[in-house]
Amino acid sequence: MLLFCGCGAAGESQNSTTEAASEESVQTVNDEEDTEMNGSRILVAYFSATGTTKRLAGTIAEVTGGDLYEIVPEEPYTDDDLNYNDNSSRTTIEQNDSGSRPAISGSIENFDDYDVVFLGYPIWWYDAPHIMFTFAESYDFEGKTVIPFCTSGGSGIGTSGDNIESCAGSGTWLDGARMSGSASESEVSEWIDGLGITL
Repeated sequence: MLLFCGCGAAGESQNSTTEAASEESVQTVNDEEDTEMNGSRILVAYFSATGTTKRLAGTIAEVTGGDLYEIVPEEPYTDDDLNYNDNSSRTTIEQNDSGSRPAISGSIENFDDYDVVFLGYPIWWYDAPHIMFTFAESYDFEGKTVIPFCTSGGSGIGTSGDNIESCAGSGTWLDGARMSGSASESEVSEWIDGLGITL
């Protein structure tokens, strides 16, 4: 089912599996040193409610030399919020409301400086969490190459990347991919090499 920002999410819910987040020895956007790889500045921005996507984002940042930025909700998600078996849970309500835009804590002051943006998230209810729509609508992606990536308990990336792109309204968006949160550096490198872009 094709979903756009003006359409509500539908279908059975799918959440990412819970994994402990690992510490990664990569720069964050708060570091003063610029990150460059063959002339391109790279940002790996991600939302992770359970740590699974965070782990994958860290590996992508390691491989690309990119800066990490965590998309942090102003109101953190609790285990009860993430209960997709509860029709009254916060995430169920958000995913079924096409206009929901969960608030983000903080912002990227130097977003214009980045050329390539890897954008990561779990799959909820066969779509991206609506906080990703908030993020996409908060920045100008003109002139940037954007690569979505996701983790999930079983669903593919589907049209989630297209839905975020519709919210952003600009930028060059490549087809995204679903990967395991525990994907190795070699697996991530192979995926990035296959994108056909120069980093």
